[in-house]
Amino acid sequence: MNRADILVIGGGVAGLSAAACLARHARIVVLEAEDSLGVHASGRSATFSHYGIGDRAVRALTAWSRPFFGEGVADRANALFVATKEMMPALEELEKEMARFTRGLRRVGEAEMLGLFPPLRVGGEGAVAGCLDPDGLRLDSDALLQGYARAVRGAGGEVLTGRRVARIRPSWAVSTEGGEEWRAPLLVNAAGAWADRIAVLAGVSPLGLRALRRTIIAVDPPEGTSVRSWPFVKTAVDDFYILPEGGRLAASPVDEVECEPCDAQPEDYDVAIAASKIEQYTRLSVARIAHRRAGLRTFAADRVPVAGFAADSPGFFWLAGQGGYGLQTAPAMGAVTKGLIDGSGWPEGLAELGAGPGEVGIDRLARLAAGRQPLS
Repeated sequence: MNRADILVIGGGVAGLSAAACLARHARIVVLEAEDSLGVHASGRSATFSHYGIGDRAVRALTAWSRPFFGEGVADRANALFVATKEMMPALEELEKEMARFTRGLRRVGEAEMLGLFPPLRVGGEGAVAGCLDPDGLRLDSDALLQGYARAVRGAGGEVLTGRRVARIRPSWAVSTEGGEEWRAPLLVNAAGAWADRIAVLAGVSPLGLRALRRTIIAVDPPEGTSVRSWPFVKTAVDDFYILPEGGRLAASPVDEVECEPCDAQPEDYDVAIAASKIEQYTRLSVARIAHRRAGLRTFAADRVPVAGFAADSPGFFWLAGQGGYGLQTAPAMGAVTKGLIDGSGWPEGLAELGAGPGEVGIDRLARLAAGRQPLS
């Protein structure tokens, strides 16, 4: 029997960031089912932190987290949100919401958009206006994950891969498929798309989380073109984004395909849609797809991350529903988890930004369920 003060199930950015915050004051053991960290979501995202995603609570978590991304993990980059004529109301609303959290935000016209991102289709059925945020961040997901893991190990904790949970008994005894067993009085469920399944194993009521598959393809830029300085570009509505990635351009149709928790793989139809969106919004011709991938984005009913103790099981802590913003909100969610577990309180300044217990805490989900509000 191996013992710890806190067991964390899930070695993605949610579990690791929380473990790093807690490890200074408790013995932490992180159990990750796969042989590597961050396999299904954290390692397959667009790795770009921006304010054009989620609601006000998500933007608040993003803003609070920004100072914690240091050199070697994040590089500043432009984020350009573009609109066709039909998307202009959405761009205006997005601009208003983003302006609450970022400085230097400004409207740009067709000529400046082309200067920033030369392949963009402008005018006519193309983009007619854009909103430029110079405070985007390119994140290095592997550096972030490994940095959190080092912090846990440096404080005397363990981060263990290849430990798929098979059985959970109250108080808490966790057995793996390999026959190992750990015991701790507190269990943090940060299992991403598998979080509801972990809850059921533990005899805890699930939250009704939904796993949604998203597809990203990578294409080569025009021969001899360096794309390193090109911005992250996203439509004002959730229809398309494209950004530089490893000398290529990574693009997504911002698809959300409901699926069971799994090792998500890109499907030919979604790959074709991604390629057609590139040709719809840019003047690039997709002759070859250099790489394709799919990842899972897991949401609670209101699409805001969840942190808090289960009402029906003492010592069982939910850290779930990171959606597509797990990397960019990890410092805030790690601090929230620490404050709720060790009693140090809600992170200073986070509620004032717009992400208080009422927006992020688990109690809100019961209120949503009572009102039968759907996933928007």
